[in-house]
Amino acid sequence: MNKILWTSKDIACSVSGKESEDFNIYGISIDTRTLKKGDLFVPLVHVRDGHEFIDEAIKKGAGGTISIKQNPHKTIIVENSFDALCDLGKAALERSKSLIVAVTGSVGKTSVKDALAQMFSSFGDTHKSVKSYNNKWGLPLTMARMPVCTRYGVFELGMNHAGEISDLSKLLKPDIAIITNVGEAHLAQFNNVLEIADAKSEIIDGLHADGTLILNNDNEYSSRISGKAKDKKVITFGYSEASDVLIVANQCKVNGSNIRLKINNQLIDLYIAVPGKHWVTNIAACMAVAYASGIDLRKAANALGTITAQPGRGEQSVIDIDGKKIILIDESYNANVVSMKASIELLGLKSGRLIAILGDMNELGEDELNLHLSLSEPIKEASIDRVILIGKNMQELQSVIPQKIHTATVKNWEQAIIALKNVIEDGDNVLVKGSNSLGLGKLVEALKVGKT
Repeated sequence: MNKILWTSKDIACSVSGKESEDFNIYGISIDTRTLKKGDLFVPLVHVRDGHEFIDEAIKKGAGGTISIKQNPHKTIIVENSFDALCDLGKAALERSKSLIVAVTGSVGKTSVKDALAQMFSSFGDTHKSVKSYNNKWGLPLTMARMPVCTRYGVFELGMNHAGEISDLSKLLKPDIAIITNVGEAHLAQFNNVLEIADAKSEIIDGLHADGTLILNNDNEYSSRISGKAKDKKVITFGYSEASDVLIVANQCKVNGSNIRLKINNQLIDLYIAVPGKHWVTNIAACMAVAYASGIDLRKAANALGTITAQPGRGEQSVIDIDGKKIILIDESYNANVVSMKASIELLGLKSGRLIAILGDMNELGEDELNLHLSLSEPIKEASIDRVILIGKNMQELQSVIPQKIHTATVKNWEQAIIALKNVIEDGDNVLVKGSNSLGLGKLVEALKVGKT
């Protein structure tokens, strides 16, 4: 079993609760489906009242629980279980005295968060948000799980409405806050991209008085956001000559990119084995964080050179479909206009036939149809050979792309597999990209395990 994360006494003190007896816990869970032996179970009240699952949590091996009600188990009684989780998260940060980095942005925030965690791991114990635990529940849970030995904490902040990032930032109180970029994502909840920029700028609200804000200098909204930072230090990254972390040159190849950066008159060269222009910007963003945190820049660059693409976020694999070997590019986790265009451009770097399986991009608001239609030019520029479209908005794309490349328009991922198998040839490159709600990860998994 892992090291003790919290003692019951420390928990009770942190959350102003009362313990029924002494116990130790080794992890924290808010969901009995993923609970591990020795976890503290924190029952939250949302669609269901988590207190209904306390007995189940104990049966599955929970080391103790937080509760607003008396029960016969090892328990810390509190007035509000969610407030207790937040208080425990704040206590975790206070006891570790670690450098805290908050990451948000319309695209790339999870990739940058993971890359930063890998970078900081070369300098000391590092803790990060798992998956995309970036909301009201995920952030305090991730904070509370942070071990006392942590030197660097990297947290992702997400949002789908105004005010959400402000609350998260005030809870986290980061030393460094980074906005990867601002673009056309979550437009269903906002009137325009300007409102999205203002919502992203809320990350400043919790930034320490002597904290640093890091912005993409190539994004048109960064000057507006910088103006909100007032007396905070601002560091920029990008291709613009005025950037503090300047992308001097890059050579994007089919399997990765050579990158040269200029930071404080120092030239830093590195190679990353993750292809795509968007990853060049991601690396510049990470090096801006390294610069802001004062760590050794060359050591940071070397650590970033070891990153690899993750499942759902650009992972490439060679698989066999009916005896035909293909390269599968898995971008199935999520999609917006910026990331969709970047993925199509990446596919265009490949040699051999190019097939794109593209699913609807959700939460784009009133202009969602035109935003889907805007993909026609990137598809033509990348010389895509075949396109399989999934969803009602993607269906309209077939009217503006060359009919010779339109293979099929389908309703779901299962039908997309059938369409793919009808046209697949040995040596093809297949991109899978779409919003997470379409379940395209299931398509990728089915192709990988051969259950098609």
